[in-house]
Amino acid sequence: MIVTADPGELRALLQDARRRGKTVGLHAAMGALHGAHTANIAKMAAECDVATVAITRSSEAVQGGTCGRLLHAGNLESDLEGDLKGDVARAKEAGAGIVFVPNGKAVKGDGRLGGGAVRHLGGYFEGGSRPGHFDALASAVAGLLGLVGPCYAYFGEKDYPRLLAVRRLVREQSLPVVVVACPTVRETDGLALSRRNAYLHPPERAAAPALYWALLAGKRAVDERGERDAKAVSAKMRSAAESQPLLDLDYARVADPLTMEPLGTISGEVRLLIAGRLGRVHLVDNLAAGTTED
Repeated sequence: MIVTADPGELRALLQDARRRGKTVGLHAAMGALHGAHTANIAKMAAECDVATVAITRSSEAVQGGTCGRLLHAGNLESDLEGDLKGDVARAKEAGAGIVFVPNGKAVKGDGRLGGGAVRHLGGYFEGGSRPGHFDALASAVAGLLGLVGPCYAYFGEKDYPRLLAVRRLVREQSLPVVVVACPTVRETDGLALSRRNAYLHPPERAAAPALYWALLAGKRAVDERGERDAKAVSAKMRSAAESQPLLDLDYARVADPLTMEPLGTISGEVRLLIAGRLGRVHLVDNLAAGTTED
């Protein structure tokens, strides 16, 4: 496996692979790799010839800032310490052939890129509670995809609005990229795997599956009882979530799976989305419901 922090080396490696007829896969993560990441990497490695993992080490990189003090192309060995060294080992074990550990400048995209692709998300879900979140995401992802070039890009369904934003970005910028959705990976009690879970105290961790149980309540209302009133489904999810006193619910909504616009009436497939706070930890989850036909 090759580990590099040099964007020029990464570009050359991938260009050479494509010249030799190899397919390139990309999975991007912010470090603290867990079971969902490794499952996505394993899926990518099974489907692509060159499985590439990009690991950024702070929120600054994703927001288009600079974290060069964390990683320098000329001092890679000394930077591979602690958790980062573990992340590289986990990526390798899952099947990665290349691990790219950029500084923020290496993946910083044009701030104008992706504006149209994510503008409609600005008032919804994470975009509503975190102004500028999707703009920063689009800029960083556009920069990384521009660096990597033609590839299959693997993103998890757990952060569904992010997946949708990346798909729209790729389409609107006509990028030579196929976005591959990876199913949400869950603990045995239903909690979606997330790097944030590590910050939950034991009582909060015990309460966290309430998000998934609330989604299941909404899904049963749609799929088993035929409920078509989106407000009624949202109320079912909210009631189930609020039965857990430790959970401070942010939202529980029914949205169009392609536009993320909140729905009034359910017709065909929808996406159920939920978010809440346990202590200082903000968690999100989602689930598909309905069918392509009534």
